[in-house]
Amino acid sequence: MMSNNNAILKAGDWIKGKSREGELIVGYIETLEEGIIKTKVISSDNKTIEGKIIPLLSKQVKKMPAAKVANKEQIHFLIDLALSTGDEEWFFELTSKLNSMRELVKEIK
Repeated sequence: MMSNNNAILKAGDWIKGKSREGELIVGYIETLEEGIIKTKVISSDNKTIEGKIIPLLSKQVKKMPAAKVANKEQIHFLIDLALSTGDEEWFFELTSKLNSMRELVKEIK
């Protein structure tokens, strides 16, 4: 774990930042090693690095706040994102939340 701007960074955290070349990066932490954050790039100004893992320094990134999911369309989008990033734990968490929402709707009817 690494501290950055009063936030503790750990593998799996979503971050945003800038590369050494000044490119905007949104992704998640794959690993932390000796002050280097290996980041899986999901979105960037530089489309050629999307999907790749690049090293960043902790001072180059900020932890993104946890998403507040309000409706099933958002959950479906996040499930797709979890599948595309291979995050099995997040996928199961989201599908559980979606199933809970479905059960709640059934109880109301």
